[in-house]
Amino acid sequence: MTISRRILYLGADGGSSAHRANALRRIGHEVDIVDPGAFLPKHQLANRILWKFIYEGGAGVVERYIRPLLTRAIPKRCYDIAWVDQGILLGPEMVKRLKDSIRILINYNIDDPFPSEDKTKKHFSLYRKTVPVYDLVVVVRTENIAEAYEAGALKVLRVYRSADEIAHASLKLTTEEKSRFASEVSFIGTWMPERGPFMARLLELKVPLTIYGGRWKKSREWPILRSVWQEPKSGIDYVKAIQCSKICLGLLSKGNRDLHTQRSAEIPFIGSLFCAERTSEHEAMYQDGKEAVFWSTAEECAEKIFWLLKNEEVRSGIAKAGQIRCEKNGFLNEIIVRQVLDNV
Repeated sequence: MTISRRILYLGADGGSSAHRANALRRIGHEVDIVDPGAFLPKHQLANRILWKFIYEGGAGVVERYIRPLLTRAIPKRCYDIAWVDQGILLGPEMVKRLKDSIRILINYNIDDPFPSEDKTKKHFSLYRKTVPVYDLVVVVRTENIAEAYEAGALKVLRVYRSADEIAHASLKLTTEEKSRFASEVSFIGTWMPERGPFMARLLELKVPLTIYGGRWKKSREWPILRSVWQEPKSGIDYVKAIQCSKICLGLLSKGNRDLHTQRSAEIPFIGSLFCAERTSEHEAMYQDGKEAVFWSTAEECAEKIFWLLKNEEVRSGIAKAGQIRCEKNGFLNEIIVRQVLDNV
């Protein structure tokens, strides 16, 4: 039986952050969301410039500006827990203020906030200074466990990323929706330097590809990719695009040291076939060839795609088995947020 707790949730009131806040509500907790990003400029250009400043120099100056605004925005209530999602815009002083009145402070970070060999990740510099203040730091990469402790964390929990039981539930679609969102093979995600050449190679190999996502016009391969590109999909359209694709690709972020991503849970849970880069974590999550399909090169990916497109019964069976495995493994928000709360 869940004991209801009053939770102050400091994170984006949208995307996967809002999904986690809603999952906390669904399992019986009272949750007030205050979004630190809401105090940044609303004007698109000004907001973009400010985030560029944060990425290049850190969030220290910005944090000092929004700290009093954020403090005034927090409801005058007694909270059992403060849950900080990501935490780029919160510094040690702000989090220590929270600790004066809230017994338990949790940070949940889906990103890779610690420096890797090729980058300093300055936008997370303030976050790293704040790590020692939290009672529990939750990360999604094995490497981050030791890195968080080295940064002074009191306790670290590693979890897998998760789909949302409500936001990513399969939909009952009309014939028109099925037709509008139909694709043979799709990738939904932002452009990254390593992704352009891979997608271009798939097109050279005649893979019937659809790409949904932002920043793809920056790709050197844009002249090749533009004919298969569509605008990013979010919310219910994101679910429709995955559900109506026969095969959904799962690509990793090399800069973020990914061995699995949000798509690794969301695609199977929504009900499409997950066709992804072969990694140790993907192979731990799903049985290759039975619950998902993995590859190591563009050529291997294309070969498996063509075989799957010719074998509808096998394709549907793998997609269904992957959905069942995702649920059995507990890669779902309500299960993950329970796990987090059980560790404080």
